[in-house]
Amino acid sequence: VLVRMLAAPLNPADINTIQGVYPAKPPLPAVPGNEGVGEILSVGSDVKNLRPGDRVIPKEASAWGTWRSHAVSDAQRLSKIPKEIGIVEAATMSVNPSTAYRMLKDFVQLSAGDTVIQNGANSAAGQNVIQLCNVWGLISVNIVRDRPNIDELKIFLKNLGATHILTEQELSKTDIFKSKAVSKAKLALNCVGGKSAVEVLRQLDHKGVMVTYGGMSREPVTLPTSALIFKDISARGFWMHL
Repeated sequence: VLVRMLAAPLNPADINTIQGVYPAKPPLPAVPGNEGVGEILSVGSDVKNLRPGDRVIPKEASAWGTWRSHAVSDAQRLSKIPKEIGIVEAATMSVNPSTAYRMLKDFVQLSAGDTVIQNGANSAAGQNVIQLCNVWGLISVNIVRDRPNIDELKIFLKNLGATHILTEQELSKTDIFKSKAVSKAKLALNCVGGKSAVEVLRQLDHKGVMVTYGGMSREPVTLPTSALIFKDISARGFWMHL
């Protein structure tokens, strides 16, 4: 089939792949891009499941490469998606929604009313975490970096369904956990590393789990000894590889 690409996002993993520092290293020459959506322009005579005008996403985008204007592909390597899904949503549905879903489901048994804390809450994955927590009745505590438009960002995340939004500075001073206005978190999601990771880890309950899925600060994740010994905290990693 001949595919015309409609949209493809730029994710940190894409840049890391180009730099050669990402674990997934496609054989060269290669086309970058881990996700995206395209439109079928024409199909071969043996193709029965797709027709011109259909919208598709690649099943294995990292091996397919979405940063291109057109592609000729085996029809079996593509999944048809409904046109009712917006182009932007379709182009970004493979990586971050799946990442958010799996992290919330795979590491801790969560029930309505439980608390999840995350840094990088305004990232694409973080926004998906917020929306899933809202749908499932989970309390989300969302940490972001301070910035000039912080009030606008807080309103945006609140409209997505965020329960609490704090800057990194506000997290170090807040009493919402000590006052028991919010229960200690069962799950912490870390995509930043460094001091930010330590601060979200401090808000975990006994036997809580911190899942690291990114390191945007390029600083190591350091675990306080007391958290390991006296709170039996677990540290896990997650990689959504397509």
